[in-house]
Amino acid sequence: MTTSAERSEASPVRSRRALLAGSVGNFVEWYEFGVYGYFATIIAANFFTPEGGSDVEALVKTYASFALAFFFRPVGAALFGRIGDRIGRRPTLILVIGLMTLATTLIGLLPTYATVGALAPWLLTLLRILQGLSAGGEFGGAVSLMTEFAPPGRRGLYGSWQSFTVALGLLGGAGAAALLATVLSEAALVDWGWRLPFLLTLPLGAVALWLRLRLEETPRFREAEAAPAAPPPTGEVVRAIVLGAGRIMGWAAAGYTFQVVLPSYLQSSLNASFREALIATVLANLGFAASIIPAGLVSDRVGRRPVMLTGAALVVLLALPLMNLLQDEGASAAAKGAAVLAAGAVVGLLAGPGPAMLAEMFPTSVRCTGLGLAYALSNAVFSGCAGLVITELIKRTGSVDIPAYYAAATCAVSVFALLTLRGDDHRRPLR
Repeated sequence: MTTSAERSEASPVRSRRALLAGSVGNFVEWYEFGVYGYFATIIAANFFTPEGGSDVEALVKTYASFALAFFFRPVGAALFGRIGDRIGRRPTLILVIGLMTLATTLIGLLPTYATVGALAPWLLTLLRILQGLSAGGEFGGAVSLMTEFAPPGRRGLYGSWQSFTVALGLLGGAGAAALLATVLSEAALVDWGWRLPFLLTLPLGAVALWLRLRLEETPRFREAEAAPAAPPPTGEVVRAIVLGAGRIMGWAAAGYTFQVVLPSYLQSSLNASFREALIATVLANLGFAASIIPAGLVSDRVGRRPVMLTGAALVVLLALPLMNLLQDEGASAAAKGAAVLAAGAVVGLLAGPGPAMLAEMFPTSVRCTGLGLAYALSNAVFSGCAGLVITELIKRTGSVDIPAYYAAATCAVSVFALLTLRGDDHRRPLR
């Protein structure tokens, strides 16, 4: 039975405050990850290209550093998830935003290979590891916060804001990169301009930290703290984590393929300019952002299963035709723009209901850890490795269709995992 104190905790004002604090911090986290992906070729030139090294080799090393950060996400999810499940969602979210802001700002101040030699890529990799730890804790804490504060029947909508602010963060990173590419010469951009988006994280992170310091703990966590329940069996939690990772692997792989890897792919494989690649990425992220919240809303009405299955199936069917359209020199710029816009929108069908779907898989006592690990493991393998795998396979096979095959194959696996979803999970109360 819900007490009057708990009803007060879940008031509309507190729910909106929690949504804002979770969203702003999430925006900062993903803004940074987007910036690193969009500037991958410039970072490669500054940190991973000793004299005599090739551009392709440097790009592979850059994506290896990118992947390494993702592989520390599960560590962060386990570490900060335990804090979130034992101490509270609020302290977790404060810790992770502080760590991410510090690490990202320091990247903007790092010396390059030309200045300190082989020390430069090691310093960058260390900061990427800190970012990976932080991002691993962010998802579990933010989604737990948003869904546990959500009014009845609105978990899909509230959870979709996590994915929506991912899109906004990636768009913010792409917008910053596009603006700098427009106002600065290529030489200035490579020399010092790339640092500016990283340094911008400092004021953004300060705002997010201030909002999170004003947060109150979620009513679900307070209820569980007041009346502790026996923890679920470890085997049951592990099975749920593996199943959750399978359900979102297509989202992870297709999302990063179309939204982060795309700029470097267009430049290195299709000879597009830096500006053209960024415009394509902005369009993909606009399509992604536009479909997320409607998908979350619809999933509150019809269920997570039909919406997410539709998204995964469409990626399987459309990935190769969309990629072939981008490769067609005779296709118009409008047609190519529509293709990347549609690619982003399809991924949004997975990302909108995804956070609520994961939250509904775990009880309150392990929700931060469980959903955080499912998301982090899937992203470590299928997002963090996307750039590295795609670049290396294109290098070895010469096939420019590799990104489409990668996105379609992972979404095909997700289709089977999503078939195990119950049709009424969206109506059941959180455990």
